[in-house]
Amino acid sequence: QGQFLEAGGGSVQPGGSLRLSCAASGNTIRDYCKGWFRQAPGKERDLVAAIVPGGSLTHYADSVKGRFTLAHDNARNTLYLHMNSLEREDTGIYFCAAGRQRGIACYSGHHGDFDYWGQGTQVTVSS
Repeated sequence: QGQFLEAGGGSVQPGGSLRLSCAASGNTIRDYCKGWFRQAPGKERDLVAAIVPGGSLTHYADSVKGRFTLAHDNARNTLYLHMNSLEREDTGIYFCAAGRQRGIACYSGHHGDFDYWGQGTQVTVSS
């Protein structure tokens, strides 16, 4: 069902920036709903950002609006998450994911709607 390779995680101080990448192989993800989930320590995995098939509309969780930007490069078949002004609450494991759902269903955040998942990359924000 394809493979996702995530990279870009690390440790930064509050206010710092990171860029996560998710390179897909096997199948193109251009026409898939694509998103990033975050699993904070002791918490459930929750949708942070999503982009509808075709890349025309994006959705962000309230906690990251204005700070995170989701982008994709169709030529590289790669999804990105640009994270600025990072806060301690952003700490967690970030997973990229893709699914066949269409329209606003892309924003539901239901794990079962996403068929393909990356392995996760750790982001730690601390002083």
